[in-house]
Amino acid sequence: MNILITGCNGQLGHEMQLLAKQNKQHQYFLTDIVIPEGLDGYILDATNKDDVASFVEAHDIDCIVNCAAYTAVDKAESDKALCEKINSTAPGILAEVIGKRGGSMIHVSTDYVFDGTNSRPYTEEQATCPNTVYGVTKLAGEQNVLKGCKQSMIIRTAWLYSIYGNNFVKTMLRLGKEKSELGVIFDQIGTPTYARDLAVAIMTAVNKGIVPGVYHFSNEGVISWYDFTKAIHRIAGIKTCKVRPLHTEEYPTPAARPHYSVLDKTKIKKTFGIEIPYWEDSLAECIGLLTK
Repeated sequence: MNILITGCNGQLGHEMQLLAKQNKQHQYFLTDIVIPEGLDGYILDATNKDDVASFVEAHDIDCIVNCAAYTAVDKAESDKALCEKINSTAPGILAEVIGKRGGSMIHVSTDYVFDGTNSRPYTEEQATCPNTVYGVTKLAGEQNVLKGCKQSMIIRTAWLYSIYGNNFVKTMLRLGKEKSELGVIFDQIGTPTYARDLAVAIMTAVNKGIVPGVYHFSNEGVISWYDFTKAIHRIAGIKTCKVRPLHTEEYPTPAARPHYSVLDKTKIKKTFGIEIPYWEDSLAECIGLLTK
């Protein structure tokens, strides 16, 4: 197949690039709105329907993997138009274009489509209830994809990190070295997702054959941001920074964070026969790459 990957410069996109080089059975077309000098890829504005249609036709694309997203959760509260354009409009355009060709699509979404008031892991069948601009636009993007392409998969994920880009793990490593004390939220519970593990799951779905529907993916296990930070510092050997627990109310943000965003991964594991790594094992792998 000819596979188009959007957002190739992001955390997940970078991991997809690495796996694409190993996965020789398909041809991959890596795209983003900007391609830095010296890097491979094609410039593509996924919010422009004519551009997308021309690119898909010119390269005879069979499948689209949409890794592009507006992920600045707090900034989105005051930047709704752009967030909507990237998270809602663009996925709809991609789905409509590839759907008309009878192709398939994998679209990456988020735990923010839920309000975080559960006390048990969220399944794909549970009613969505976003309470942030980011969550609302991502849910609309899901709906547009499912409407535009019959052969589409939605994969919701959470707490994404990698060796690329800006993320919680890299921030906590930096702050742990710079500060003697650090306050981190302890009453928000979820599961981290190593972008490389998510990329492997996506490639598995591509290679085994896309099964349409909504799926959840994160690493295994459950922790708080506070516990996550403690583990980051322990694995990295940071001992000079004291980490103290904070209530959510002590760290106000423009966008509300879900208090509970654990995702049930049963469906994706059964459908594609994948084994998902435990969060701490994947964290150790990532930190090993960051600190070597």
